[in-house]
Amino acid sequence: MSKKPKIGFAVKFKKAKLPNKQRLVGKYSILEPANSKKHSKDLFKNFSLDRKGIDWTYMPTGPYKTEKSLKKYLNAKNLTGNPFFYAIYSKRLQTYCGLASYLRIKPQIGTIEVGWITYAPNLQRTVEASEAMYLMMKNAFESLGYRRYEWKCDNLNKRSKKSALRLGFKYEGLFRQSTIYKKRNRDTAWFSIIDKEWKKLKKNYQRFLMPSNFDKNYKQFKKL
Repeated sequence: MSKKPKIGFAVKFKKAKLPNKQRLVGKYSILEPANSKKHSKDLFKNFSLDRKGIDWTYMPTGPYKTEKSLKKYLNAKNLTGNPFFYAIYSKRLQTYCGLASYLRIKPQIGTIEVGWITYAPNLQRTVEASEAMYLMMKNAFESLGYRRYEWKCDNLNKRSKKSALRLGFKYEGLFRQSTIYKKRNRDTAWFSIIDKEWKKLKKNYQRFLMPSNFDKNYKQFKKL
């Protein structure tokens, strides 16, 4: 007599919500639904600090040499659909200096990905950069009701993979030859956080983001 096959655990899941146009407000940063008219000028100015365009190496698009070309790119996308883009505002710098989005949004099964992350040099390795990821994560799990939060990147992008692990994602595996972009192959590394991991991870973020964890120049005392 054959054994009964194993199956996954039962799930009572209410359909998750789609991202909405509310701002995500933190201690150090504000995430606003992206708007090309409002945000292009600041974004171009700050992205241009990367004079060699290195930060666009693993992005499907860019770099953009003029504000007009960046604005055209942003206008060509439905910025608050799927993907759903946020412009990241630094309270300290008083400027919009990054983009990030939700994408591959599947409310029926509760999965959502964070991606298209483009940080200007003045946003990289700052408390605002970390907080932006925390705000999007918190919103996905708590306000929108997703059960799985994904991060994917080119397997050659060592900085992205390191960031994913630092932010609390767990490595899941490699999808070989998963796509082609900029006329080159991409093997895609997959990472995720699931809902049952969020409670503990949230506490880690809250401790890290306390003002007492940073000096007057916003340098951290304890790492995330």
